[in-house]
Amino acid sequence: MGASLGLKAGDWVQIRSKDEILESLDEKGRFDGLPFMPQMFDFCGQRFQVVKSAHKTCDTVNKSGGRLLPDTVHLDQLRCDGVTFGGCKAACLLFWKEAWLRRVDDGKAVDNSAASRPMESVRKKSSNRTTEGDVFAATIVSDGEDGPTYSCQATELPRATKALKWWDARQYVKDYRTGNSSMWRILSGGLYVVFFTLVQKAGRVRLQRPLIAAYDSWQWLIGGSPYGRKWGRIPAGQPTPAGASLGLKAGDRVRVKSQDEILKMLDTNNKTRGLYFDAEMVPYCGKTFDVRNVVDRIIDEKTGKLIPIKGNSVILEGAYCKARYSDRRMGCPRSLYPFWREGWLERVGPDDPSTVGIGSITAVQSGSQPG
Repeated sequence: MGASLGLKAGDWVQIRSKDEILESLDEKGRFDGLPFMPQMFDFCGQRFQVVKSAHKTCDTVNKSGGRLLPDTVHLDQLRCDGVTFGGCKAACLLFWKEAWLRRVDDGKAVDNSAASRPMESVRKKSSNRTTEGDVFAATIVSDGEDGPTYSCQATELPRATKALKWWDARQYVKDYRTGNSSMWRILSGGLYVVFFTLVQKAGRVRLQRPLIAAYDSWQWLIGGSPYGRKWGRIPAGQPTPAGASLGLKAGDRVRVKSQDEILKMLDTNNKTRGLYFDAEMVPYCGKTFDVRNVVDRIIDEKTGKLIPIKGNSVILEGAYCKARYSDRRMGCPRSLYPFWREGWLERVGPDDPSTVGIGSITAVQSGSQPG
């Protein structure tokens, strides 16, 4: 089944050939429970850089917190295009098992730990091995009157992972050793958790406000982001304003409104017309980005069904969750894109000086599903 390569952020790898990968898969197109998805075949034989070790991830199916996923990495900005999954627009970062990869050193593939020979199949079959057609077929679990039920890496994560307690310090040590996080970022995350706990313990809003003000002052001094878990201004159950419809499309340039402006559009559950504004989105307030794509449908990861996204929502290039303020999943490297209501944004003209050199942010940093 191949050997663990011990990959770190910054390492270069070559994706194995299609035949080698097919040998590693079971009859459902999975390795250790993780599906190899059809669009991943397009990258076979190519070389990419590891951006994050995916030794842990977040559970966006059951909301249980962190999950353990050994011998797995994320490569560059290789994301799901959704074509095989009904046109899902979530653009999830793909997971790559180390068994599907070879190390690359000085521009050449390294021949270590069975890297140059076909892997023994995970299952022992007397019949034909898994085919590319089997991998395509495995993307649909069933097809009923309400449409297909899909199976992808996101829907199968609970079965391909194990529970990981947030207080297990080994995960943070590995974050540092794999290059996922700097020591400063890990310590900053710990300080945030302490502060968040103090705010929660304070209970009453009038006691929480001075704590939050103190946090904002500290962040201003070090050039950080204000406290992300402030509350929307509109009572829950009352209508929230949609804001201006911008008619955005891929490539348009926008500026995210300030946190205070957005809070005025949120109810006390921090939602605008049902869409949650998460703390992980706050660091992007006031900054300028290009629209990656319009989000009109995504796969519900719990049901596997393709569902419409009502209202005008988009994904912004480079504005992904970094898991710096996420309860029980700090430092998750999944880098999922949050969805932005058009009302939280404003158009920016090409001649606006604030857009120079800003709108094409592409570097991947650690992330997780907002909300």
